[in-house]
Amino acid sequence: MDKLRAVLGGRDGNNDNRNILQAANEASTLGWGTRVKGFLVCMVIGVVCTILGVCCLFIPKIGLILFIVFYTFGNVCSLVSTMFLMGPVKQLKRMCDKTRAFATVVMITCLVLTLCAAFWWKIFALTLLFVILQVLAFAWYSLSYIPFARDAILKFFSMLCTMCVK
Repeated sequence: MDKLRAVLGGRDGNNDNRNILQAANEASTLGWGTRVKGFLVCMVIGVVCTILGVCCLFIPKIGLILFIVFYTFGNVCSLVSTMFLMGPVKQLKRMCDKTRAFATVVMITCLVLTLCAAFWWKIFALTLLFVILQVLAFAWYSLSYIPFARDAILKFFSMLCTMCVK
């Protein structure tokens, strides 16, 4: 009703006190059922692409390239799937939160560098290194959503290192 009043009042719906994040959030409102369906579809596509990528490793000559493409696309789909649950603006804000900003930057950088190493530089050893870093970065990013999970992992590995040194 407010929008109708604004248009009829000659304001054309332009509201100066709204910022771009509020406008994007209003434009992307979905019902809960639709959000869950979008989450499940994207997550299933991500998991299927990841599994398909691993299966493609055994194809001679092009297997590694297919693995990289499917695995990276699977990670992107898995990441996008959580945007359906929280909404894109809230997800982006959480990704840039101080506790996970570094993990987000490393994860996105590894996704991009994996594709660059595979298609432009064509250095397969570097590509494999970036895929491994992509796995670790995505795991570290995912653990940031579980309270105290990263602290527990760090404590476990520090304890393991002290045991190995002795």
